[in-house]
Amino acid sequence: MENVIKLEDSEILQIKNLQDQQDSLINSFGQLEYQIQLLELQKKGLLELLESIRTKEKDLAQELTQKYGNGTINIEEGVFTKT
Repeated sequence: MENVIKLEDSEILQIKNLQDQQDSLINSFGQLEYQIQLLELQKKGLLELLESIRTKEKDLAQELTQKYGNGTINIEEGVFTKT
C-alpha cells in the first residue's frame, strides 16, 4: 500500500468545499433555466395578445374606413377629419 497516500484533512475539506460550490452552482443554473422557461411562456402569451390586438386594430380601421372614408381620427376630441 505504498502507492496510497492519505490526504490531509485541510485538503479533503478544500475538495469538499469545491464540490459543494459546484453543486450549488448547478442548482442555481437549474433554477435560472426554470425561470427562463417561465419567462418564455409569458413572452409567448404576450406576443399572442399583441397579435390579437393588432388584428382588432386592423379590423376596426377597415370598418371605420368603410363607414367614413379615408382620414384621421382625433381621439381626444372624438372627431374624424376626411383627407
